[in-house]
Amino acid sequence: MKLGAFSISLTVKDISVSKEFYEYLGFTVFAGDIEKKYLIMKNGNSLIGLFQGMFEKNIMTFNPGWDENANAIESYDDIRKIQSHLKSKNMTLDSEVDETSKGPASIMFTDPDGNTILIDQHV
Repeated sequence: MKLGAFSISLTVKDISVSKEFYEYLGFTVFAGDIEKKYLIMKNGNSLIGLFQGMFEKNIMTFNPGWDENANAIESYDDIRKIQSHLKSKNMTLDSEVDETSKGPASIMFTDPDGNTILIDQHV
């Protein structure tokens, strides 16, 4: 399966403190809005999302159809194909997409250790 760009979405206590910390590690703001309490930060091909007060646990995020610069890519597996594959393996999904729909959509599920995985297609 082609899952697209990968990032980790971190739940943070103070977005300004976290922004400064990750800047020390060489990350720069790539997208988001600190006033709305979320930032996407980038260091080379590495992406980290900082989210204050939006969710309880950290989330692994995949973006089918995007590269690490949020540019659309030609060859990717549509989220409905990914969902169908996961369901064929009897995986339980926390949220699903209408398989008859097209375009942007997302699904969520949990790995065996309780880690949340978000597949978030923007194209």
